[in-house]
Amino acid sequence: MDKKTKIQGIREIFDTIYKDATCTLHYETPFQLLVATQLAAQCTDARVNIVAPALFAKYPDPEAFAGADILELEEMIRSTGFFRNKARNLKACGEALCVRHGGVVPDTMEELLALPGVGRKTANLVLGDAFGKPGIVVDTHAGRIARRLGLTKNQNPTKVEFDLLKIVPKEYQSRFCHQLVMHGREVCRAMSPKCENCPIAAYCNDVSKG
Repeated sequence: MDKKTKIQGIREIFDTIYKDATCTLHYETPFQLLVATQLAAQCTDARVNIVAPALFAKYPDPEAFAGADILELEEMIRSTGFFRNKARNLKACGEALCVRHGGVVPDTMEELLALPGVGRKTANLVLGDAFGKPGIVVDTHAGRIARRLGLTKNQNPTKVEFDLLKIVPKEYQSRFCHQLVMHGREVCRAMSPKCENCPIAAYCNDVSKG
């Protein structure tokens, strides 16, 4: 079975069982999603969602982050881990948005990647969820499941992203990534995956190998 056919089969199943799959980070604006995604690095979305309301109440826009006291910002996001580096990047990101983009989050990959603290994973999530543009978000779930399904052999997230871009239809890319996250949390876990209950086991290379 070729990979595009495999994706189509998986899509039909996922669109039934994970039809409501969306980003689990809470946000109201593209900027809030940009900040929340940076905070989610090496941290759970649930923890970020706990921290975010107070954070955005104090720092509602790029201008506020640009003018933030770095020690106060660090303290507010301490529980998300790597708080010093994240605080430095968020302050610098706010400054860059103000200087380069008039305080507005850009909607192109090139411009997003030029912002402090923004990598391809963050940029793709913002493009897909805030702006409705195609993009493959490769987190640990997406990378792991893509390898198990035989959709890629790569470990590097960027290489996995480009492998998936070749076979996943543009209009399905963002939703597919959210579905992979749900599938990874509920069934295809890193340790002790529930292969016997997997709805897409027929498409899995790991299962077919016995």
